[in-house]
Amino acid sequence: MSTTTYAWLVLAFPLAGMLIVAFGYRVLWGRGAGWIATGAILLSFAASVGALISLQGHDPAHRQIVSTLYHYASTVGVNADMSILVDPLSVFMILVVSGVSTLIHLYSVSYMESDRGFARYFAYLNFFVFAMLLLVLAGNFLLLTVGWAFVGAASYLLISFWYRRTTATRAGIYAFVINVVGDVGMVLGTYFIFKHTHTLDLLGSFHAAGAGAFGHATNNGDLVAGCVMLLVAAFAKSAQLPLHTWLPDAMEGPTPVSSLIHAATMVTAGVYLIARTHVLFELAPSAQDVGAIVGVATLLVAGTIALAQPDIKRVIAYSTMSQIGYMIMGVSVGAYAAGLFHLMTHAFFKALLFMAAGSLIGAMAGEQSLDRMGGFRRALPFTFACFVIGGLALSAIPPLSGFFSKDEILLVTGERGGWHWALYVLGYIGSLLTAIYTFRIIFRAFFGKPVEEASKLEAGVVTHGHPANPATGEAEDTDVGFPGPAHAIAERALPMRIAMSLLALGATGAGLVQIPKVDSVVDDFLRPSFADSSLYATHTKNGLLAVGLAVGAVLGLAGIAIAYRVWVARPGTATVVRERVPALYGLLANKWYFDDALERFVVAPMGALGRLARGGIERVFVDEALVGGTSAIVRAGSAAVRAAQSGFVRYYAALLVLGVAGVSFYFLLQT
Repeated sequence: MSTTTYAWLVLAFPLAGMLIVAFGYRVLWGRGAGWIATGAILLSFAASVGALISLQGHDPAHRQIVSTLYHYASTVGVNADMSILVDPLSVFMILVVSGVSTLIHLYSVSYMESDRGFARYFAYLNFFVFAMLLLVLAGNFLLLTVGWAFVGAASYLLISFWYRRTTATRAGIYAFVINVVGDVGMVLGTYFIFKHTHTLDLLGSFHAAGAGAFGHATNNGDLVAGCVMLLVAAFAKSAQLPLHTWLPDAMEGPTPVSSLIHAATMVTAGVYLIARTHVLFELAPSAQDVGAIVGVATLLVAGTIALAQPDIKRVIAYSTMSQIGYMIMGVSVGAYAAGLFHLMTHAFFKALLFMAAGSLIGAMAGEQSLDRMGGFRRALPFTFACFVIGGLALSAIPPLSGFFSKDEILLVTGERGGWHWALYVLGYIGSLLTAIYTFRIIFRAFFGKPVEEASKLEAGVVTHGHPANPATGEAEDTDVGFPGPAHAIAERALPMRIAMSLLALGATGAGLVQIPKVDSVVDDFLRPSFADSSLYATHTKNGLLAVGLAVGAVLGLAGIAIAYRVWVARPGTATVVRERVPALYGLLANKWYFDDALERFVVAPMGALGRLARGGIERVFVDEALVGGTSAIVRAGSAAVRAAQSGFVRYYAALLVLGVAGVSFYFLLQT
């Protein structure tokens, strides 16, 4: 098969899986919907591997291949085709998306087994993966926008999957609305680009831009505006400041959904978008600077918030925001391979951390607060080991994967020189924060005196509490629209253990794919996609590399030591600090007041405007003036006509005579 045939199959398998599960769930056996959906994504991964092998058979100069299934529209100079672009960048992304998604599907087979919406869940999950694969394979801006919107729609369906929970439906709507803001940014960015390049084709747009479609100077106004709009799309989808507030609330969905959103799909889309449109961003360095600054601001803000959050899933969510900030900063300063390399390693250890958190939450009968956890080290040995591996990789401790990928981003940032040194230093401060909040989770959940649930589990009894919303404490049942009655833990579910074991291997060894100054597998593979980049170069500052790797390792270990001292050696330290600096704690616990500011300055004014429109414009002008006035005129006319219908022949005869007389008089006047 050709390279593009493999790529079309990558899309076809999850789409087929979704349709089979959605329409055939009534006749499927037991967990059949889960196994069919998992098999569909596994076949998609196999096709991705086939595309990789086939693409490597092409000459490096011919590794950007466009395939058109059919011509969708051609009018007024707009040619929109159902076309995909198969190149090293898209193949890299489909390998990560389909590979990690397969393991998340496998994990879900056990985790969601008792849920009454089992088949619906897997149909949504397949659709989510299909949407992300469509996004990264799109060959033109139209299809890219379709994939972008599909990902937002799929996230809404999965975040609000337990639709009888008001917190879940509210979070789903919240995520959807902010992602629509990103969709608007994508459309406006496409408009500014199309205005000058006169094509929606990605490669065509890049070639036109390089040939001077925006002039031969950098920072053309329309181009900067277009790139800033693309950044709006990226920030909304990847949860970067100030469009990040939906991501922690998205933890209302099932834990495997959180894993899928954070590791393999949605939030990585912004990183991909900037990397894919790098030609445009390099011609608009002002927009690049905006991306880098927002990225570093996000990684710091999210890192500090994670220090004060009690919900285990929300801490990991803010960790994702922070790590995506590194990637956004990386691709915005020209560290394309490093940013994408970190995207890959992050997918392994972040999916692993969410899965381990899911197992821990299962042992706690759905409870997610770290304040209620403790002493699970012996009760959940496998989960503990996976959490430690994921935590070490996230904290960039050598020789785990995060150590190599994160430090390479900072290396390239430092090599840019000038004001980028500030980004370099702030990036390492973020590394210290990462280690502290990561091991805050581990030490609070797995060390200390075992809680009641941990003690029972050590005796072989899994706790099954009364169904309740972990966010509000509201009582629930286990029927459709709420979580099922069973609580899965990895120690007792083979599919969960298999998925977590493979991710643990990836989190441990994926960094060895590209060791700085030793090999450059990722750099060399991606090079054809960035052949037209002036920033894609081999790094040469060996001294800076050595210093960076050493500083990164020391800061990671220092962060673990700080976390150990605060939450294990001296367990009351956090309370003392909180009491001594209540203002700082309030700032972090309230998430830098972003949610409050958004509520006060955006949601409340828009709500007031809506009420004004409904109570004033709609009721008075539309209902009473337009609709009511029109109906009043009709009623008056009909009343006059009814009055004329008296039923007396002499009355009708008189009207006829008057009419004839009137017409006659009119013609007399005309003559």
